[in-house]
Amino acid sequence: MAVTCMIIMLGLASRRYGDVLPEFIAAYSGDTLWAAMVYFGLRFLFPNLSIPKTLVISLLFSYCIEASQLYQADWANEVRSTKLGALIFGHGFLWTDLICYTVGVLLSAAVDYCVSSSHTPPQS
Repeated sequence: MAVTCMIIMLGLASRRYGDVLPEFIAAYSGDTLWAAMVYFGLRFLFPNLSIPKTLVISLLFSYCIEASQLYQADWANEVRSTKLGALIFGHGFLWTDLICYTVGVLLSAAVDYCVSSSHTPPQS
């Protein structure tokens, strides 16, 4: 849970202070961190879920949220017009967001694997 909260704070900071970050970081860090938050949020909620399954579910969830942005009904746009709705659902479909989600989830799974492997007792 602490990792998820830290990622949320970093993501919010990347949006708030994007003008002082390098342009590339400001443009893509928020979506990358959003996907990392999804990954670690799932790991927190379902600790027995394997890393590969968490990776796939995180990617599918993130891609579905992005695809939902193609749906432009009035009620959906009203939800997206709120601060929380925009943070969760975004505004408009972008192919680059799919790349950010993929990078965020893959990096999260790699970190998770490295941390999990370092805590596994050696086999005799």
